[in-house]
Amino acid sequence: MPEIPAGVRDVLLRFDASAVVDILIVTASIYWLLLIVRDTTAMTVLRGAGVVIAGAILLSRVFELRVINWILRNSVAGIVIGMFIIFQPELRRALERLGRTGLRSVLRRHEHTDSVALVVRAAVQLARQSVGALIVIERETGLQEVIDTGVAIDADLSVELLVSLFLEHGPLHDGAVIVRVDRIVAAGCTLPLSEAPLPAEYGMRHRSAIGITERTDAVVVVCSEQRGDIALCSNGRMVPGLDELGLSRQLHRLFEIDFVEPDAGERRVSA
Repeated sequence: MPEIPAGVRDVLLRFDASAVVDILIVTASIYWLLLIVRDTTAMTVLRGAGVVIAGAILLSRVFELRVINWILRNSVAGIVIGMFIIFQPELRRALERLGRTGLRSVLRRHEHTDSVALVVRAAVQLARQSVGALIVIERETGLQEVIDTGVAIDADLSVELLVSLFLEHGPLHDGAVIVRVDRIVAAGCTLPLSEAPLPAEYGMRHRSAIGITERTDAVVVVCSEQRGDIALCSNGRMVPGLDELGLSRQLHRLFEIDFVEPDAGERRVSA
């Protein structure tokens, strides 16, 4: 039987239960962070940085570039700090997710049932009239910074009020409406824009919807005035081309509300 090299034997002797836990924690953390930046511009930046660093290491080893070797050995701390700066939005979103206990959403789950139905009805009516709309539904993450950019409403949620806020020539129709449980908190709000690449047919309204969902856990219903269709955004992703049934099903899933599939007769009546 071949003898195990001394270096390998020393590593195996130090490989105990604490080392296994340490490796698992680091692996899980890296995997979780990669899930956070998946399908975002940060993932592209990360791949680019990885290619540059790997290329520099390879060239320095092959051609024995002493200066580059010295820079790479002494720049680990700077690279880590730079990564924190570059990926600050993604890290902030990750910490926000850790800070959500989920208790509030469980306690309010039943309160969202009627709100979801009202939002669906309003979105369908707006889409049929080809009226552009941004309806932001707050969840765990507070949206006070966004609310402060608009006009306070603080009114009971209703289909009629939602539709009227987005009608053309109205003073607040270009901004977003913020819904908190069963109340319209504010209208005419400005949302942060996403830097993610989008198809040419999607404009500022859809980019704003994705932008707020990249930074918070809010859910946004978007109605397009050009195409008269409905899209739903959450977690930095968009589901376009939804009808009334599809939108209702998606919102029930996101708010963990039991969804009852309507029968064929009910679908014909609603249509």
